[in-house]
Amino acid sequence: MNLIENILGEICKIALPINDEKFLGNSNSSIAVCTLSSMKLLKEISNSPLMSEIALVGRLLSENKGIDSLIRYVISQKNIKIILVCGEDTIGHRPGHSLLKLYENGVDSNSRIIDSSSPDPVLTITKHQIQIFHKQITIINNIGKTDILEIKQSINSLLRT
Repeated sequence: MNLIENILGEICKIALPINDEKFLGNSNSSIAVCTLSSMKLLKEISNSPLMSEIALVGRLLSENKGIDSLIRYVISQKNIKIILVCGEDTIGHRPGHSLLKLYENGVDSNSRIIDSSSPDPVLTITKHQIQIFHKQITIINNIGKTDILEIKQSINSLLRT
């Protein structure tokens, strides 16, 4: 099954190329924004004045490799303390749901995200990396919100705290 998934993943990269994964903003900010599969929202935020308020904005499309990459990047950036998760979750894979479940419940002995309903929520990062991520980050759940004005309000609220 893994071989088929890898082949399908490579076909998707060719048929549906998504080049922009993240856009860097204010390196002194502690806030990162994850737009999940909402590419339009990703572009809107990346081209807005919000970039001066946030460290970065990026997408998340898978419940395994995507979350692995997100965690590796975030723990390498000690300034990031908050991840605002917004946008529409990817149908089927539901990486936003899996990210929340990882944050709430961790992983089991097989590195599977506990209580995730995603099809393959198995991570390759270490439990130690997950612990670092959990201690470093607060996740704000705004899944489903795609209006940039709502996202701006959430960010402004976080900046006031």
